[in-house]
Amino acid sequence: MMMMMSKTTFGIAAAGAGLCFIGYCFYFDRKRRSDPLFKEKLRERRRKAKQQTKKPTSTSQIPDLKDTEAMQKFFMQEIQKGEELLAQGDVERGVEHLSNAVAVCGQPSQLLQVLQQTLPPQVFQLLIESVSLAPTRLAAASSQGPTVMTMDDLE
Repeated sequence: MMMMMSKTTFGIAAAGAGLCFIGYCFYFDRKRRSDPLFKEKLRERRRKAKQQTKKPTSTSQIPDLKDTEAMQKFFMQEIQKGEELLAQGDVERGVEHLSNAVAVCGQPSQLLQVLQQTLPPQVFQLLIESVSLAPTRLAAASSQGPTVMTMDDLE
């Protein structure tokens, strides 16, 4: 009988502690929500989070130009990022990544021919315009200087 009483008492105490914890949560949630600055702080936090997701990523970090495996990986990443961004509707950033891929490509004219067949004409025109700026962007991102392809290499 003594053992049963202690289990029952323990169960009641645990249930009481659980109810106190839930009441504590409700009390502080109500207090937090009734704070006059709560909505303002919440809007500010959401605005900052939204800005961080919309911020354009910095130019891609170009790997060592002498490391062919790293350059191939960079090329494939840029193509993939460009395609993903174009599929999401972010044409500007998608074109930037595709132009980076063209700039480091060993055969840029063949890649441009393939892209011309697969991209809409307006997007391809933006890509052509962006390709002339890609070597400058990549040279700035690279610590090795402007040793990437230039527009003269396309012709």
